[in-house]
Amino acid sequence: MAFVKDLWTKTIRHPGGRTEKAKSARHGVGKRWLAVWLNPDGKEVSEAFERKVDAEKKASSMETDVSRGDYIDPKAGKTLFGEFAGRWLASRIVDPSTKIRYEYIHRLHVAPTFDRRQVKSILPSHIQAWISDLNERFGPSTIETSFLVLQGVLELAVADDAIKKNPARSPIVQVPKRSGEESLAWSDTRVHDVIHAHPELFRLIPIIAASCGLRQGELLGLALEDVDFDEAIIRVRRQVKKLGAEHVYALPKNDRERIVPLPQWTAAAIGQHIRAFAPLTCTLPWEKPNGKLRTQNLLFRWTDDKFIRARGYSELVWKPAIASAGIIPAPEKDSRARKRFSTSRKEGLHQLRHYYASVMLAGAVSIKELAEYLGHADPGFTLRAYAHMMPGSHDRARQAIDDRLFRPRPVSHGTGTEQ
Repeated sequence: MAFVKDLWTKTIRHPGGRTEKAKSARHGVGKRWLAVWLNPDGKEVSEAFERKVDAEKKASSMETDVSRGDYIDPKAGKTLFGEFAGRWLASRIVDPSTKIRYEYIHRLHVAPTFDRRQVKSILPSHIQAWISDLNERFGPSTIETSFLVLQGVLELAVADDAIKKNPARSPIVQVPKRSGEESLAWSDTRVHDVIHAHPELFRLIPIIAASCGLRQGELLGLALEDVDFDEAIIRVRRQVKKLGAEHVYALPKNDRERIVPLPQWTAAAIGQHIRAFAPLTCTLPWEKPNGKLRTQNLLFRWTDDKFIRARGYSELVWKPAIASAGIIPAPEKDSRARKRFSTSRKEGLHQLRHYYASVMLAGAVSIKELAEYLGHADPGFTLRAYAHMMPGSHDRARQAIDDRLFRPRPVSHGTGTEQ
């Protein structure tokens, strides 16, 4: 049974049963009132307060929580956020690159604000202020992932009975939404300019990107054995993925292999490329740095006859090519005389996937087929991303109504009235 004890007084019992109150040894020192209750295991738990009313309220609420099965040990909430973060990160069952990103995001954006705080002290207002600060300095992707990590750690604290509810789930906590900017497809001329601005060794990369819609990692992991010239298809079976300082082969995004139609023009370009540059025999671990080794005959190689690293291609090939094509300005030199290009997400290699999608839709390829070719897990995502590129939808809508509702009505010449 819960009760409240006065720590500043003690009861003295005299012979004959008479009692009186006297000052205790700690009179006037520290908090006076002690709330006492029994936890679900029957052990006595206590917490001191300055005011008697607060102690009574605590003792009563703890007793009620025990009877309802909602009891949480007050000391558990004193555990630091950083301790729960370590447990949460260690418990994630995700692919290695995702785990690395979670750890990176926690270290840079979550830990500095929350790791030294007790989980019970974190309030929705603290979280919203943190999100607002991130929004001043970073983009939506960083904010979303940072919030995912924070919310996950606090959810673990709830599951471990350290706090009753997750403050990150409060309705006042709002994460900025991504802008609904529609992707725009480059023109045929621009795509051709970018292709021809590539050195011959790398020219096939934008060709396949524009004509088959592969992602960058899938292009860099594309092997000769993935190209079926007889069936006129490409089997997209792997990507080259960076995990920290290491590179591995891994399944394509969404862990889905797929088959993409191979246009004749692209097949001819691949044939010309492999006659000029023999495929690179390259061995990398599968999925993780200590994974089983796999050997592929990659279509693309770097100038040192090793596999192409995405950053090297982006900085030394792609950006110079799109600058040469007039898409971005010429580079400027930084304080160390290094060339620096000014780009945004709108000028990346991914633009050639948007171009591919626009061409497919213009050719009346269905959304379902396009989703399969692009490797999207959900055709609904493809529709939302590219519906605005579907050609002639307004014209077709107008024509459909004109054809059905506003056809001339036949006139009966016998009566002079319309039928």
